[in-house]
Amino acid sequence: MGINFLDAQQALGFVRPQFYNIERTIYEQKYPSFDYASLIPVVTEGNEWARGTLFSSVDMAGQAQFISGKGFDMPYADVAHSQFTKGFALAGIGYEWSLEEVMTAQMEGINLSDVKATAARRVAEQFLWNIAMTGRPDGINNQKNWSGLVNDPNVPTVTAAATGTGSGTAWTTKNPDQQLADANAALTGIITSTVEVEMADTLALPTSRLLSLSSTARSGTSDSTVLEYLRNNNVYTARTRQPLTIIGLRALETAGAGGTKRMIAYRRSPEVLRFHLPMPHRFLPPFQKSGMTWEIPGIMRTGGTEIRLPGAVSYVDGI
Repeated sequence: MGINFLDAQQALGFVRPQFYNIERTIYEQKYPSFDYASLIPVVTEGNEWARGTLFSSVDMAGQAQFISGKGFDMPYADVAHSQFTKGFALAGIGYEWSLEEVMTAQMEGINLSDVKATAARRVAEQFLWNIAMTGRPDGINNQKNWSGLVNDPNVPTVTAAATGTGSGTAWTTKNPDQQLADANAALTGIITSTVEVEMADTLALPTSRLLSLSSTARSGTSDSTVLEYLRNNNVYTARTRQPLTIIGLRALETAGAGGTKRMIAYRRSPEVLRFHLPMPHRFLPPFQKSGMTWEIPGIMRTGGTEIRLPGAVSYVDGI
């Protein structure tokens, strides 16, 4: 017996179980190509409908001095408080089922396809990836005036040393020693510029540069690649005895000045940077929006990438 589509409740009786089964399957799937969480700590805390987040920054000031035993010249320490806000925005991507799809599935006794839900979920993850990397949902247009991991204007930026062939900065003009020097210079720069307060534990390279390091011998007589050597011989590991995280990131291929390749050194901690995702992408229950269509809305709320301590991050262009 077919469904009486004049009775919306009866129709939803078939559609809703299909939706919940599909939703459960979709959220079990992973999308490693859009894995922004491996690069930036994702913060989902707080009310998902909050307008944004507010945080305070405290800077200490003061200097101890020699004083007289009977004097009134006691030096004092003080603190300066600054407050910053980061707004959240609502975004959406959903899908729909037509009367034909619902009727055919019901008649044949099969489940509705999850292809549309998979597509919507993947588009949502790509949207969040673009926001996390550049602040631009489509990679081009900056609708919210946000920046991301690879293009924050407050992060100190330098050009790689011109030590390559013909005073080149690109690693294609440099030997392994010069490439390693560039990588360690990025790590050292954060240590020295912050007077040893900050130290990068992560090095993000353009994917093409990472692949090159992973397949190039350290020297003509070495059985180690440049990448293996860098993992074991860098200023972070030398100081902490902890492994340096080295990541390939396609968003860095043209992120540098003039579309050049950019390298990023940073401390991967929520104290330094975070991706605000108070509401991860979710599907809302289906509803009948017309006589022949059922819509499944998908919504999410994000505040994008926030680099709270730019001094703990460094950009090196032209590699």
